[in-house]
Amino acid sequence: MIKEENGVWRSWNDNLVYNYKNLYKITTEEELQDVISKTDKIRFFGTKQSSADIAAGVDSLIDISEFNNILGYNDAERTITVQSGMILGDMLEAIEAKGWCIPCLPDINTITIGGALATGTHGTSGKMLCEYMTSCRLVLADGSIKEVKASDALMDAVRVSLGVLGVMSTITFACEPIYTLHIKEGPEDDSEWLPKIKERLKKHDFLRILWLPHTDKGYVITGDKIDPNTEVKEDLGPKYLKHRRSASKILYKYTHVFPWITAIANKLLYKGFFSSTKEHKGSLYQATVTKSRGSTLELAEWTIALDKFPTVFNELKTEINKWSNKSFIHIPMDVRFVYKDNSWLSYAYKADTVTMGCVSRNAATADTYEAFKSIEKIFLKHGGKPHWGKRFMAKDQELGKVYDKWEDFKSLRNTLDPTNKLLNPYLTQLFNKN
Repeated sequence: MIKEENGVWRSWNDNLVYNYKNLYKITTEEELQDVISKTDKIRFFGTKQSSADIAAGVDSLIDISEFNNILGYNDAERTITVQSGMILGDMLEAIEAKGWCIPCLPDINTITIGGALATGTHGTSGKMLCEYMTSCRLVLADGSIKEVKASDALMDAVRVSLGVLGVMSTITFACEPIYTLHIKEGPEDDSEWLPKIKERLKKHDFLRILWLPHTDKGYVITGDKIDPNTEVKEDLGPKYLKHRRSASKILYKYTHVFPWITAIANKLLYKGFFSSTKEHKGSLYQATVTKSRGSTLELAEWTIALDKFPTVFNELKTEINKWSNKSFIHIPMDVRFVYKDNSWLSYAYKADTVTMGCVSRNAATADTYEAFKSIEKIFLKHGGKPHWGKRFMAKDQELGKVYDKWEDFKSLRNTLDPTNKLLNPYLTQLFNKN
């Protein structure tokens, strides 16, 4: 274990900056136990890519990024066991080499396993990533180990926990045989893709929609399982499509000063980068997961029951198209679908769910990005839930109204961490702990 003293912790885009007194870079479970047991206040982090303020803000921090080994495979049960600091992409490449997959993957592969689970990372057209966890070892606030299995009642609370029930040490995931997807992409009018959501969820194995605010368009991505030997004429669109991020950076440069420019920029970006069609094939991981992510983003994301989404979408669209406000939204807004589960703080607890992302391309000015406020107001009004790893303002009172098991989770947290060792100032406010 390496210990550093009196340093500065910065999030990936420098939006969150904290001084710390002690930083522990751990490589073993025993080191993790030792640090936690001997520290009054502790938080932990991996790649620092959360937009929510959950990873730092206390004197002592644990860096889990070197706690990143594969501990073993069970070929008979098709499972993999890893340490929580492992990067998601490294694990996915390892299971692909075994001919396996996890059938629902997030858009990004550079986050740690522990961080992904703690914040409720999800993909589309399947269950949340945490639902494929069959067991884990949890280091509790007193430094002891609690092994949690899928059959344990505690698992439904642990799957999404914001790291406040304990620190995940090792995790076992259930995998499935790898498969090939035939991916088709292309633009559609809002009036066309919105009514077809349920129909497409039944028809396709993969569905994702990149909504393009202020254009009346969505960019629809579908995927169907095919025999890997099936020939597909690959069409990845014009070569200039790879420059979308650079173009976005230029077009959105002054939108924090003149928000209305966003509407014009979006129309230009649609014509340049979202008006063509694509077709290709590949595994779920290779065909659908972003392999790199710029650090100029700030993100919010809200979820709503599938049946309520059309109402919420139309209300949001009406609101942001009013030129009397400043809620102009950068593209795209990522629309994905998560199937119901039983995890207490899951966005899909007991209900099939639609998730809708909201991105600011100007991370440095995200605090004045009015769209974050508008989307939160509308989604909360209809019982929506925020993504735990992204920006939102709701706290204990509002969260208690949308999470059925909120009070149960708080009670369990109090039991497992009676001295509030695992809370930082942000989480203290979130759980209304004085």
